[in-house]
Amino acid sequence: MTQEHTILLKNVKVYTGEEVIEDGFLLVKGHQIYGVGLMKDCPPVESTTNTLILDKNSTVLPGFIDLHIHGAAGADTMDATHDALQTISSSLPKEGTTSYLPTTMTTSKHAIENALQSIASYMTDENEPGKAEVLGAHLEGPFLSPNRAGAQHPDHIMIPQVELFKRWNELANGHIKVVTLAPEQEGGLELVSYLFDIGIVPSIGHSDATYEQTVQSIKAGVKQATHLYNQMRPMHHREPGVVGAVLLHDEVKCEVIADGIHSHPDMVKFAYRNKGAEGLLLITDAMRAKCLGKGTYDLGGQEVIVDDHQAVLADGTLAGSILKLKDAASNMMAFTDCSLHDIVQMASVNPAKQLNMYQRKGSLHLGKDADFIVLNDKGDIELTFCRGKVAYKKGE
Repeated sequence: MTQEHTILLKNVKVYTGEEVIEDGFLLVKGHQIYGVGLMKDCPPVESTTNTLILDKNSTVLPGFIDLHIHGAAGADTMDATHDALQTISSSLPKEGTTSYLPTTMTTSKHAIENALQSIASYMTDENEPGKAEVLGAHLEGPFLSPNRAGAQHPDHIMIPQVELFKRWNELANGHIKVVTLAPEQEGGLELVSYLFDIGIVPSIGHSDATYEQTVQSIKAGVKQATHLYNQMRPMHHREPGVVGAVLLHDEVKCEVIADGIHSHPDMVKFAYRNKGAEGLLLITDAMRAKCLGKGTYDLGGQEVIVDDHQAVLADGTLAGSILKLKDAASNMMAFTDCSLHDIVQMASVNPAKQLNMYQRKGSLHLGKDADFIVLNDKGDIELTFCRGKVAYKKGE
């Protein structure tokens, strides 16, 4: 192996995803993890190995996986270009994200099809190590409730249609991984059952379903809830709604936008206490304005006004976020007093398992993709590796 293909991290604290190794090592060969364990068990390595000399208080985590993100750094999934996906993929490692699902919006059929085809061709042609990997697509809409449109364009909302979805998944080369839909709409349960049967995650979101309708959809195959609390029928003591149902059913993983804006910090704590780290998925739902600052931007054909903290439509409706996943992790720890081990569960392990990709993503074990983050003693990201290659180095 040449020097750039073999990397050894020594005397580091390693969060594998299942355990915490206090005085450990991580050995990478090519794009994969070749060894991980206690320093006393560190194998001899070739003289060409690139040994990283890190601060003795450095910590290594599995890379984060963002299952719900529209854009970043001026680019958006709906731009439907390789350049846009390249921009997003190059930007995300700065926040510890090593793989993600580009997420569509409720727009015209033509625009959605262009975005899905762009994702599919990008995955074939440009999904290279050294940047965040596109794992597939998250189709958010257009099969939503018009009563819970939020920042999704109401003119393009449609009833769920299995045949239309089949066409779209074919255009995406079978790469659609998650579908956000309102299962109470006509045809909704049929689509949920179809998705579940072919291994795609049906996620209830932008839904006005009653508690009973939500439970029925969970029985049909719903296994995820899109941005918990936001744009779903809320919990009431006589009608638990979508929120009550997804919090009570362990088979449903709940996305959480932990920015302190989309949900009050104590409601994030409420979800954490109810679902535990095993039941939550940290996401950003970020749009193109992330990393750019104040201004007016486009999201799914609608004008979005962005300040230092949030992104909103003209009427004040929240429109995605400008949240970074590393900040979501910090906020989650502040809101809930959860541990860094719990963060790894919510931002790495759970997403990988949800996508049925845990065999190669989500934890630091032999043979898995070398996606990992190196934190310094202050908890800042020093390095991010995507499939064995440096994707981000602090200060560069």
